[in-house]
Amino acid sequence: MKKILFAVAVLGIIGCKNKDNDDPNQPDPNAPKGMSYSIVGTFPHDTSSYTQGLQIYNGELYEGTGNYGFSKLKKVDLQTGKTLRETALDKKYFGEGITILNDTVYQLTWKEKKVFVYTLNDFKKIKEFDVDIEGWGLTNDGKNLIVSTGGSDLMYFEPSTFKLLKTQTVMEGSTPSFNLNELEYIEGYVYANQYAFPYIFKIDPSNGQIIAKTDLTQMWDRIKKIDPDADVPNGIAYDRETKKIYITGKWWPELYEVQFSQ
Repeated sequence: MKKILFAVAVLGIIGCKNKDNDDPNQPDPNAPKGMSYSIVGTFPHDTSSYTQGLQIYNGELYEGTGNYGFSKLKKVDLQTGKTLRETALDKKYFGEGITILNDTVYQLTWKEKKVFVYTLNDFKKIKEFDVDIEGWGLTNDGKNLIVSTGGSDLMYFEPSTFKLLKTQTVMEGSTPSFNLNELEYIEGYVYANQYAFPYIFKIDPSNGQIIAKTDLTQMWDRIKKIDPDADVPNGIAYDRETKKIYITGKWWPELYEVQFSQ
C-alpha cells in the first residue's frame, strides 16, 4: 500500500501584513474559493489500476500505475477502459506520476529516485534520470516538468537533463499546503489531488496560491458503494483540444468527465 503522509499542524498565521490579520476570528483573505463540479460523462476504469498519473495527449488517454510488481505505463481506450498498449516496470520500482511533452513520456518512481523516459509510439525506454527526490505527481507547462513530492512544494525541472530549476511552495490561505499528489496543468493553472483527502486544488503557479478547491466527497462515496475496495481519488487529465477534464482514482471502477465551476 502506498505511503500515507499527514501534515503537522501549522500554528500561527504566516506572512501577516498587519496586526488585524492576527485575529483568528477574521477570515483569511487568501483562503481558496469553493469550486463546484458536475459530472458530464461516465466511463469504465480498470480496477486493477492503482492510478498514479493520468494524461490526455493528442486525444488519447495514458495512465501510469503504481504498487510494487504492478506498476505500468499504459495507453487506454477511454470509451471501454481497456488497455491498448502497456509496458511494465521492474518489480523493484513503484511507478508514480506521468506526463507527456513533445511526444516523449516521463514517469516518476516513488522511493527509487528514478525517472524513466519513453518514446510515445512504442513505450521504448530511451533514458532514465537519477533524482534526489521522492516522486509523486508530474505534469508540464509546455516547457518545464512540474513535480510534487508529497509535501507543499511544486518543483520545476528541465526536461532534457532533469536539472532542478526552481521550487514553488503552495499555500492554502496563509498556510503551506500538504500531500500534493497527482498534477495536471490546465490553461495556466496547476490542478492537484491532495493525497488521502477528497480535494482537488487549483493553484496559481505564479505565486503558489491555491485559488480554488473542490470537494469530491460525493463522488468518492458513490465509488465506494460500487466497489468498497476502491481507494482514494487520484488522477486528473485535460484534453487541450476539446477542453474536457477527466478524473478518477486508485482502483476505481469509473472515470469521469467533469466540469468545474471556475
